[in-house]
Amino acid sequence: MFINKNKKILPIKNWNNYYVVADFDRTITNGNSQTSWSILANSNLVPKEYVEERTKLYAKYRPIELDNSLEYAEKSKLIREWFKKHIELFVKYKISEDIFIKASKDLKIMEFRKGAKEFIKFLHFNKVPLIIISAGVGNFIELFLKHNNCMYDNIYISSNKIIFKDGVANGVDSNIIHSLNKNEVSLPKEVLAKLQKRSNVLLLGDQVTDLKMVDKTLHENVLTVGFETLELPVDELKRNFDIVCEKGDDYNELINILN
Repeated sequence: MFINKNKKILPIKNWNNYYVVADFDRTITNGNSQTSWSILANSNLVPKEYVEERTKLYAKYRPIELDNSLEYAEKSKLIREWFKKHIELFVKYKISEDIFIKASKDLKIMEFRKGAKEFIKFLHFNKVPLIIISAGVGNFIELFLKHNNCMYDNIYISSNKIIFKDGVANGVDSNIIHSLNKNEVSLPKEVLAKLQKRSNVLLLGDQVTDLKMVDKTLHENVLTVGFETLELPVDELKRNFDIVCEKGDDYNELINILN
């Protein structure tokens, strides 16, 4: 567990003044898990043509997402294009809601980081709002939490929710959320009302772009925690996050540090 020496980490004695903003894929799930966008392609429930087209899109756009030399506006436009085309594949191949539900039950594809389930229970017990802002597929995130019996009433998910018409995919519920535009996410009024008297934020992510989920200037204190994955050099996390959970670290250790 890395702790930035330039940031004084004090125990959180009053969780009533905190809420948590978290990424989902490879932050709440482990660093080796498939992303929520990959679940269908890793199942045997969809046409092979869908898998082939989805793989081509990934091969084209994923390097763009990882290319830090591109200007923000152009990169953001291209990543949105990628997500839009992937969602259009759900519609093109008439992926049913039933297939989404069946695919989500394969718990080998996505697994919690060690201690993450207990951390979510801890937040629920202490009535701490958990705001999940994810560039993933919201349907799978919600189903995953439900299958694990931890879709609690303190959790709000802002993600790409696929809508269905007559049981078949028909598009996305609202604006597409991708890795670069999380700072543009607007929370519903009823969620904002629950956060009004909480001036401190605990932010959890696995990419530097996740830091955009919260505007630090609007809060008394924002404590950031980065989780190591296979893709991002851990040194980059250490340069940008207050605490970094390296390989082998888990949420139980994080709770011990925070308490």
